[in-house]
Amino acid sequence: MGGERHEPPTDAFEAELHQIEALNRMETPGPAPVGLPGPDPDGTPEKARRRDSLLLSAGHAVAGADTLDEALRLAAELYAPDFPLDGQCVFGVADGTLAVLGQYGFRPGDTGRGFRMPMTTGYPAAEVARTGRAVYLGSPEEYRRRFPTTWNLSAGKDREAWAFLPLVTAGKVVGVWLAAFRSPLAFTAGERALLTVTGRMIAQVLERARASRAELELSRGLRRSMRTSGAAPTGLSVATRYVPTGGGLMVGGDWYDSIDLPNGRMAVVIGDVQGHDVHAAGLMAQLRTAVHAYAAEGHGPDAVLARASRFLTTLDEDRFATCLYIEADPSTGNLHIARAGHPHPVLRTPDGTCVLKHVSGGLPLGLMPGEEDYPVDTVRLHEGEILMLCTDGLIENGGHDMYTGWARVRDAFSPGPADDLEAMADRLMAAVLSPGPGAREDAAARDGDDIALLLLRRDAGHARAEISQRRLMLTVGQDQGEGLAEARVELKALLHDWARPDQVDTAVLLATELLGNVLVHTDQDGALNATVTGETGTRRLLVEVMDRGDELPHQRAPGELASSGRGLLLLDILADQWGVRPEPEGKTAWFALTEATPADAGGGALA
Repeated sequence: MGGERHEPPTDAFEAELHQIEALNRMETPGPAPVGLPGPDPDGTPEKARRRDSLLLSAGHAVAGADTLDEALRLAAELYAPDFPLDGQCVFGVADGTLAVLGQYGFRPGDTGRGFRMPMTTGYPAAEVARTGRAVYLGSPEEYRRRFPTTWNLSAGKDREAWAFLPLVTAGKVVGVWLAAFRSPLAFTAGERALLTVTGRMIAQVLERARASRAELELSRGLRRSMRTSGAAPTGLSVATRYVPTGGGLMVGGDWYDSIDLPNGRMAVVIGDVQGHDVHAAGLMAQLRTAVHAYAAEGHGPDAVLARASRFLTTLDEDRFATCLYIEADPSTGNLHIARAGHPHPVLRTPDGTCVLKHVSGGLPLGLMPGEEDYPVDTVRLHEGEILMLCTDGLIENGGHDMYTGWARVRDAFSPGPADDLEAMADRLMAAVLSPGPGAREDAAARDGDDIALLLLRRDAGHARAEISQRRLMLTVGQDQGEGLAEARVELKALLHDWARPDQVDTAVLLATELLGNVLVHTDQDGALNATVTGETGTRRLLVEVMDRGDELPHQRAPGELASSGRGLLLLDILADQWGVRPEPEGKTAWFALTEATPADAGGGALA
């Protein structure tokens, strides 16, 4: 993936270096060609071993280089007194021309990046690109004799020998590597083998650089295709952010979207495809398009996710994705939510209270084909309330776990007015990507998962007097026993600043009793609606639990060993007020608590 360091092909490289050593041992010092230096009279086995060690080290470094410029700089370490490598240049082959892609050791103006030459030119690099065979020029005389028309390009540059080697990937010549030397060379078999191996390493670096550029262009295009804010229907506002932190690309597997639906409705989506590589980005683009298409066809949230799960399976059976899909009705504030393994959304009330909003969910997309079951929860978004959707990178970035990361996000999400949604999004991102007080300088290093963020706010339809109010609405199904624990967590969060913790425990206990009665004594789902009104210190909590059962509860006198029958008795003892009222369909049991100061012993406190 882009930006990822590739390990050098150690075994293959060492095998070729052993071949070079064998060639060096086979070469016998015969008479040197005219104008070329003879063998080093001081050559010893120890010196040969030192040279081989140097070449092996430099070759490994070149094989692991991330960029072409780095590879050429590392290849310069191949210099030795009897191998005076002094300058390098890499030509790219494209559209019938040679173009300079990188150079090292040449003076400015010798071989610039603006250099271009037709492949038909009588230049050594052009011949190599046409034939795929290396050209070795051991002296200026040989260069002038073989390439008289272009000899002047290299004359007077203080070089005495040149090697032009093809750079081949997938059987195709994609470039030419020029290695220039300060002294004439005989280009022995060992030296040619060394240059060939180095050329192969440089070809691999060149191919990785081209792949990285292609990945970068792909990710830029995908990021441009995501809507940054979009025109939301009247009554809803949307703010979005995307920060790639984990893969080196401009976009990874995370995404968000807002989709215009018929009848003035809107869908908002956030998701995360497994992985941080370009394959994840490609899957994300296709999956995002599929979700958009299924939504535009008019399918409900559960059907959209089920179809998207099957679609992902046809693309890649080894990858999965999490997703949260919401169909919003601006006229009522109703949000129909389906979740596929994605983190729960966060609800922020107008006074800054943040509640982790538990919603039902199914398995991640593409995980178990044929078993796609995504229940739909309905949440009412009231005026001034904001729902935050995010990928797990927002929570866990910077080494945090889900608990400490959530606390950090909550502290940034709670304060400040909600009228500037964009500023709120900026504040959230700054809290995650910037080091906190006393943190190390590298604490905010972008070494975590990518981050996608979407804020959805219901705007006021008309001006009215400000009322201090918090609301919590949730439904616990008959087959969702864990929903009781989630309800307790959300109710505690709603009462996070209540004056007396014992009253919070009382409220949680009574709400659990009412919901439990519905699940145990009826075959209906239980819907809880909690409202906090008034000013701090004198607030009133009203909790209502509704079901569609016809039978009204009645108070009993349970025996000492009885396992049930105490719910209404607890209400009578602990609540300030309580009651049961019939509804057109079913009934509602309710209780109320008035906030008491710590010095006040009354008010329905739990003894």
